[in-house]
Formats: sequence, structure tokens, C-alpha cells
Amino acid sequence: MVSMMHGVTLILSSPVFDGKMALEAVSKERGSFLYGTPTMFVDMLNQPDFSSYDISTMRGGVIAGSPAPPEVVRAIIHKLNAKELVVAYGTTENSPVTFMSFPEDTEEQKSQSVGRIMPHTEAQIVNMELGTMAELNTPGELWIRGYCVMLGYWGEPQKTEEVIGQDKWYRTGDIATMDEQGFCKIVGRSKDMIIRGGENIYPTELEDFLHTHPKVQEVQVVGVKDDRMGEEVCACIQLKSGEETTPEEIKAFCKGQISHFKIPRYIVFVNNYPLTISGKVQKFKLREQMERHLNL
Repeated sequence: MVSMMHGVTLILSSPVFDGKMALEAVSKERGSFLYGTPTMFVDMLNQPDFSSYDISTMRGGVIAGSPAPPEVVRAIIHKLNAKELVVAYGTTENSPVTFMSFPEDTEEQKSQSVGRIMPHTEAQIVNMELGTMAELNTPGELWIRGYCVMLGYWGEPQKTEEVIGQDKWYRTGDIATMDEQGFCKIVGRSKDMIIRGGENIYPTELEDFLHTHPKVQEVQVVGVKDDRMGEEVCACIQLKSGEETTPEEIKAFCKGQISHFKIPRYIVFVNNYPLTISGKVQKFKLREQMERHLNL
């Protein structure tokens, strides 16, 4: 619809997303902007014949749907020539985009945040233990208020009351921080947070770190049950084409760079992840798969 409003050509590269076909479409049709989730962009960037495609017409794009690791954002900007890339965040209940970066924002701002709040919309980070607004750069639950917030879930008033208070603030369930300039960083989902022996561990933080390993193509971190610690950290890693490594090598890479209690106890190498139709990773299914795989 937006394409029609602005009179630009919309190219659908395939019935369902395929990284190779997306690159072929950009090259053949001289595409200039790409829209996708982090997983989709990673699939394009890691095509074995990536360098053979002419992407010289690329200018920018939108990455949204799930937190984008900084290394992935930088790769899109430089390898895909998407200098005008913007990062967006929102939920279906918020119609859906509430935070977005802008083309002129710096690479650091784009890779380390989801941008700033959209016009005519309010946001606050709430300390859930105290029920008060959190300090700047301190994790808390992200709340949104404004014209974009839904009226409610159809036919489910109780579910609506659980997420929208009398003050009209919508509780996203996402853990985030906000800096002095209003840039918001999504730390993770509150329901995905891993509590290991009383320590709170945010999967997104570990995923961002593990993405810096030169052999790692994609990584998803989940908590799996443990009788002693309550939960343990499990990193599900896709390796780049032709690369080999071991769990011990990954753990050695972590030592001295992240807190010892955040180092994954389990490292599992996978070929794919359970995805929604829109390309988002279904972490609850991944968690179930890992617990079965590890016989927990």
C-alpha cells in the first residue's frame, strides 16, 4: 500500500522468503530498498555466491520484527550498500511501529538502538519491582501510550486489561533501556529472560556478543530447565558455510569477555530455527526442541 501511495515499484521475489531469490530480484530488477527481519537479511548476506550479485543500486531498507544484532546491522549497511537503512520496532497492538531510526542517524545509533519514539506517541521504561519510571540506561519494561495503541483484543476483555491499564499505557512485555537522547535499545522479552541461580540473563545481550565470533552466522539463546539452577543458558548456533568449531571453542571465546554466569552451559549447532510465517524465530518452540535434544 505504501508503495502505491508513493508511486514506486514493489518487487515480491518469491511466494515465501528465499535469500537467494531476494538477491536475484535486487540484481535483476535494480532494487534500491529491502524490507525484512534480521533472519532474512542474514540469509541474504550468507549466500555462498553473494559477491556475484550486482547490488550497486541498493540504497537502504527497513529491518524490524525482532532485535537486530549490531554486527548484522553493520553488515547490511556496508555489504548490502544500504546506507539509508532504518531500524524499526513495534508490536501488532501498536499498529505497529512506535520506534524508528532515521536515514541520517549514525551507524552507531542504528546498530545500538531501535531509534526514537514516533510523533504523537509516549514511551516510558518502568522498573517493575518498584512500579516507577526507571533511570536512564537502566533496563525495565517498555510501556507505550498514544493514538496507535489498540482498543483491545476482540472478545477478550480480561486479556486486554492485563496489558492496558486505566491510564491507557500498553505494557509491551519487552525489556528495554533509553538513553539521554531518547534512543531505545531492546534488551529482550520479559518472558524470554533467563533466571539462572537468581541472576537475570537477557538472551539478546548474549546473541549480540556471539554474533561477533567470526564463524557464527546466526545465533539464538534460550533458557532450558535445570534442577539445580532453575534455568541454564543454551546457545543455538548456525555456522557460516564451510566453517567448523566446537562447543569448547565457543566457550573459550566467551571467557574473559562476558560474565562467567552468562557463558552458555549448552552449545548446540543447528541448521535452522522454527519460524513464523513472517520470519520471526519462535523461541518457545526452540526451547522445547532443545530440552528434548538435551534430554532435560
